[in-house]
Amino acid sequence: MKKALIFGVSGQDGAYLAQLLLSKGYTVYGTSRDAQVSTFRNLEYLGIQQQVQLESAALNDFRSVLQVLKKTQPDEVYNLAGQTSVGLSFEQPVETLESIAVGTLNILEAIRFIGEPIKFYNAASSEVFGDINGAAADESTPFSPRSPYAVAKATAFWEVANYREAYGLFACSGILFNHDSPLRPERFVTQKRPVRCGLRQGSRISCIWVISIFSRIGVGLRTMLSVCI
Repeated sequence: MKKALIFGVSGQDGAYLAQLLLSKGYTVYGTSRDAQVSTFRNLEYLGIQQQVQLESAALNDFRSVLQVLKKTQPDEVYNLAGQTSVGLSFEQPVETLESIAVGTLNILEAIRFIGEPIKFYNAASSEVFGDINGAAADESTPFSPRSPYAVAKATAFWEVANYREAYGLFACSGILFNHDSPLRPERFVTQKRPVRCGLRQGSRISCIWVISIFSRIGVGLRTMLSVCI
């Protein structure tokens, strides 16, 4: 039976990945900075919390990463951890760089140090492309990061490429564009409902929800309207 270790298992992508791997018969381990006190709401929502073996690990601490790798002895490692908000990265640039770039480097170095044929996947981001004026991006599009988050993701991408080429590791990055689900945190714009109007008509209440979003990040200019009466 294959074993997988997911850094960032409590997030949207980590939880769905854990669900997929469990369905394929994997033994799944997931990490959190403190697994004893974390809620793992997304795993609970998917009904798989009891099936995922949870471990504590701090990505910015090499010794912590090395210990969890030695303890779990995974065949595959998935890095979906780190700071996820572009806006917040401007307020916390150092934490953003450490959680993404340093964290990825620690995983790569720990895998190299152990010397086992572990396969590694790193979640990159389309933010690395920056402003491409509405053009479609592909693997040959030059990076032009415009935020601390994007800079950190670009750094992690090239760390993975370097370890693959220099040390022969099975290491790859997937460049993820915007994607949503019911597990998305409320701070993300597609989960917000900024306007709610209640109109009382006798004993009946009609509710109107309106979302108007103008966003040029990842998915281009868009307007969304939702009405429920």
